[in-house]
Amino acid sequence: MKIKDLCRLVDGTVLCGEQHLEGEVEQAFASDLMSDVLTVKTNEFILITGLANLQAIRTAEMSDTPYILICRGKEVSEEMLDLAADNDMLVVSSPFSMFKCAGILYSAGLKPIY
Repeated sequence: MKIKDLCRLVDGTVLCGEQHLEGEVEQAFASDLMSDVLTVKTNEFILITGLANLQAIRTAEMSDTPYILICRGKEVSEEMLDLAADNDMLVVSSPFSMFKCAGILYSAGLKPIY
């Protein structure tokens, strides 16, 4: 799925990493527990989370995923966006819940990690 299509589906606003909009992603993982994200054995997935802090960016960096979808309209700090930009990551914000985002993206063909 193209990132720009993903953003449209979840009414997403790109906060950082517009250069990734033409990129594609096939899998997603939804979690607010960053320790669970670290168990994922693949990369190039989109992390769907409601956790809006530096830990989410650091975890995505350690998991080699360049895409993060922040749910529930959480406010993202400039510090988070600077760190994401330094790591060439896309950060998208959606007003929808994590459950709704995951459901929409799954229905549109995005595959789960597990």
